[in-house]
Amino acid sequence: MHQREKDCRIATLSRRIEPAEESTYVDIPFQMPENVEEIHVTYKVESHGTGKAVIDLGIRDERRVRGWSGGARVEFWLGLEKATPGYLPGALAPGSWAVLHNAYKVPEEGCTVTVVIQFHLRSARWFKGDLHTHSIHSDGKFTLEENAAIMEELGCDFIAMTDHNTVSQNAAFPRNTRIIMIPGMEFTTNFGHSNFLGILDPLDDFRVAGQDDVNRQITQARERGATIVLNHPHCDYCPWLWDFDADYDCIEIWNGPWTERNERTLNWWHEQLLAGRRLVAVGGSDVHRADPYVKHAMPCTWVYAEAGTAADILEAIGKGHVFITYAPDGPFLALSCGSSMTGDTVLRSENSTKVKLHVAGLRVGDRVKLISNLGIEKEFTLAENDADVLQASSEGKSEMDLEADAAERAFYRAEVWRYYTEVDRTLLAAVTNPLYFE
Repeated sequence: MHQREKDCRIATLSRRIEPAEESTYVDIPFQMPENVEEIHVTYKVESHGTGKAVIDLGIRDERRVRGWSGGARVEFWLGLEKATPGYLPGALAPGSWAVLHNAYKVPEEGCTVTVVIQFHLRSARWFKGDLHTHSIHSDGKFTLEENAAIMEELGCDFIAMTDHNTVSQNAAFPRNTRIIMIPGMEFTTNFGHSNFLGILDPLDDFRVAGQDDVNRQITQARERGATIVLNHPHCDYCPWLWDFDADYDCIEIWNGPWTERNERTLNWWHEQLLAGRRLVAVGGSDVHRADPYVKHAMPCTWVYAEAGTAADILEAIGKGHVFITYAPDGPFLALSCGSSMTGDTVLRSENSTKVKLHVAGLRVGDRVKLISNLGIEKEFTLAENDADVLQASSEGKSEMDLEADAAERAFYRAEVWRYYTEVDRTLLAAVTNPLYFE
């Protein structure tokens, strides 16, 4: 469950190009498999004899040419939402494709082109990123390109740029980045903020004068397909003062550095869980500018999605397949019961009564809590002499497991608390969404 790499197949194709084919276009056909999320194409040219071959590069699908870089590149990648400049992202439909070459210059003895195609297949895995950021399109100081570059440097996978009451950023996303760009807008009123995610243009007019207007705006965003998040609802400066019975999917329990406002929201969220509400908890940095404390992906939201697209990530968030860490390298948490995971509902008829919490990346002094509707069921603080309870993972991080009985429980969730010398305080380091039982 901690694996984040895509399943990959590789095809190697060769084609000899004769001198008589100079100044013609040469196809190297291949079959696109099913369920491909991304392809990576590289090629090399072996010139025969003393002359030097010049062979250009491109690709087509069954309907059209999908990209061309001539002699400017020796490789490219093509994905569902992003691609190398010069290439068109989109559906990677199974069928007859071809790598395209222009035999611009061919030596008298000919040449051989060798193409290597990596097919990265759709595979469920963890993605991490930031669901609440700002740019120069509202009151932020970062350009879209700067935001994406910072997220890449952090090793993250996605970002939602949620500028205040505007959507111009959604039409200007940088193409030359591997970061998944989630369209967003922060619906910003005088009495509360809410993120609308996944839609290029969720609202025609953000202005509201009362609760009825708020309900209408949320309804319009909902009808257009937005995922709706209530932001920093217990903030000291811009709390959610509208009706908490409004139509929304998620609650931002963690906004920026962990403070009392976030703790109030965490406690409120737990009360909602006890009352039977199933609200998905998410986090977001709310970063606007360079700041010593408010930074990209702090907190970091982890999502277990079927593929690396904005739609897949938002669908997984809707299922509650989410946990949050204080930073991209924070503790890793996996809550499960049989084949069910965080966000899922386990039916009593499945006879699954053991809940397992898998934790990686702990530090000495970290306090792990396994919490149900009955309260804290298991609690463990890692001490220096507890090395015998840890195992070394394939990633070199310490790992441990806790188990608890699910009988008579409505849900389980988990937290990790850590002492930070920088602020001389113990703060939340990670939190999961619940695993539910019926």
